[in-house]
Amino acid sequence: MSGRWGRRGLLLGSCLAAVVAGVVTPGVAHAAEENLPPVVQDLQTEFKDCATGDTPAYVGSSPVLTARLTDPAEDDRIGYSERLTAEFEIWWSDADGVEQRRSLTTSPFPPDMIHRITVPSDIPADTVISWRVRANDGKANSAWSSEAPGAACRFVYDDESPAAPVVSSPEYPEETWWTGGVGIYGSFTMDSPSADVVEYRYTFLGGPQGTVHPAEPGGPATVRFVPLSNAPQTLSVQARDRSGRMSGRTDYTFHPKAASAPVSRWKLDDEVGSTSAAAEEGEAARAGRGVTFGGPVPLGAPLTSTATLDGSRHGFLTTDAPAVDSGRTFAVGAWVRPAEAGRPMTVLSQDTASGPAYALALEAPRDGTAAWSFTLGDAKVTGGAPEAGEWAYLLGVHDTETGHAQLFVNGHEVGTKAEAAPVRADGAFQIGRIRGKNGYRQRWHGDIGDVRAYDRLVVPREVTELAHRKPKLLGHWSFSTADDGNTPENKGGTPLRLAAGASVYRGPDDSCLPDFDPDCPWKPYPLVGEGHLALDGEGGHAVLGTPVVDTGDSFTLGVVAKIEEADATRPMTVLSQAGEHTDAFKLRYDPSKYAWQLIMPERDEADAPEKVVSQVTQPDGRSGYGTRLTVVYDDATDTVKLYADGYTNAGATAHLRDGWTSTGPLQVGRARTADGWGEYLKGDVDELQAYAGALRDRDVIGLGHETDPCLCG
Repeated sequence: MSGRWGRRGLLLGSCLAAVVAGVVTPGVAHAAEENLPPVVQDLQTEFKDCATGDTPAYVGSSPVLTARLTDPAEDDRIGYSERLTAEFEIWWSDADGVEQRRSLTTSPFPPDMIHRITVPSDIPADTVISWRVRANDGKANSAWSSEAPGAACRFVYDDESPAAPVVSSPEYPEETWWTGGVGIYGSFTMDSPSADVVEYRYTFLGGPQGTVHPAEPGGPATVRFVPLSNAPQTLSVQARDRSGRMSGRTDYTFHPKAASAPVSRWKLDDEVGSTSAAAEEGEAARAGRGVTFGGPVPLGAPLTSTATLDGSRHGFLTTDAPAVDSGRTFAVGAWVRPAEAGRPMTVLSQDTASGPAYALALEAPRDGTAAWSFTLGDAKVTGGAPEAGEWAYLLGVHDTETGHAQLFVNGHEVGTKAEAAPVRADGAFQIGRIRGKNGYRQRWHGDIGDVRAYDRLVVPREVTELAHRKPKLLGHWSFSTADDGNTPENKGGTPLRLAAGASVYRGPDDSCLPDFDPDCPWKPYPLVGEGHLALDGEGGHAVLGTPVVDTGDSFTLGVVAKIEEADATRPMTVLSQAGEHTDAFKLRYDPSKYAWQLIMPERDEADAPEKVVSQVTQPDGRSGYGTRLTVVYDDATDTVKLYADGYTNAGATAHLRDGWTSTGPLQVGRARTADGWGEYLKGDVDELQAYAGALRDRDVIGLGHETDPCLCG
């Protein structure tokens, strides 16, 4: 005999032998064989811990009662513990005060298992029901769980769902057209008529679900929300009572106004010689003698001119009153171009009696790297990389609802948002300087344009649009025709000169179609439109004669390229533009990597470190008609991206801090090598497009066609 029953038999046999011999040791052998009662623990009512006393658990259906049954280890050693059953007992007083009781017993299970029963369906609603449980191991019962120091568990069955909540908002009344506004917070109060509601669950526009709890059961609860667009908005709300039952859904629709204009704005595009800056909103700003109007503007930005401040004590503009109430949610921003980046300089600030309330500035610590900053009281956010002579759009935002101060540079949040307390000020607004203990200091040297102040939250889309610089088309070559060794630019600009081994391939003549004329030879169609550039891989290339883009600033290049798989045996370059010692960029196919690559050296040196980004794809494109390749260098964010057929990814993106300006001509189909020129392309090229400025993702996808993409909005 083996196992637990075998051990039990051996023990019982030994015991009988001891009795016959009369040698039982008093107390010792008898205690070793005594069965110990099982134990009840972990009581729950419908997954809620056992509730005792005056606060019963509330459940929304006939609940499941559970308990874990265990048996002492001593019983397991002597073989007593095999299967345990649980006896549940529930009771309540009916409407006449008569006690009602029910008893239910579970099937036997091994120790340390959860036992459960479902309460009978005839239990009354809105009545306190008590229950307890005890365990049986086949020989003995445990104590009832309600015996001291325990207590009976109690619950109330709620058979009625709460009423749907009523929603109201003073700023955004339901079905009232054009109230509040984009970037303006509103209060939304949810209130169910049911007295036992403990939570409201809500979503705005079907977004992530939020929850809010009333101060007391059945009370209202309020949330704050800021519209990010003036499209119709819907708040959906359900109430949950203490039993977990959910109400029907209430949909509350409201219509925010469009985003309001700045409360203060100085375009700083005043006539040369002006002594003040006119205000589009707010009051005019007096200009010091160190301010000159008629300054340069960032390419592609909607500015006509800017103000140049000379960095002296006279280089400032000021008003007599604050630009915005900084004690509430607000934002301030401006276009800036520092003439130097080695010392602290202030773009704008707001006076108080004891110093600045807030400031946008350039930080230049002696032992650190220069950065932009937004300061509010004792809080400061820093980030970005100021460069002398480079434009940037700065925006500081303080949201009193979240308590955060944030800084945006060129449409992107930088640094880490900081906890900031509101600072209300009634002093003068300053452009180009900040108030210190001994007067004004940290004076701006450089250009400033379009200073704005908002009395609301500037929403993400606005942040992007404020910093957007619309790219300018520099040239578009469709390679549809060639005349005297040149292929024209689509709008009459500089043509590309074709070298030997480069030709314009045109598709089949409509008068000769193989499908209808068996004597007509078959010809493939061009990549795009009526023709493309065909290169022989031995010396064929096209050259512009001058640089097509300023590689030291933001630029975009788009091209369609195709290499037959059989010809993809070595690296071949589609586009390059040289400096004095190396190419500023090189777009090529590398068959060893099965990828198109963009290579950009960090300096104009023969062995300079390079940034290499790749797009893995077939050399002739997924369709066999080539790949639409796009290079985007964004000097404002110091990033370079390579797109294939309109899409990029992490492996095709890199950080390139400082681009450098190349002086060499644009090359189509070859690159500079140690021996002169090489990596000649054996393949086809079409639809070459060049822009000053960085195209956005939504614009890139439109490249590679005969028509130029729409860059509006």
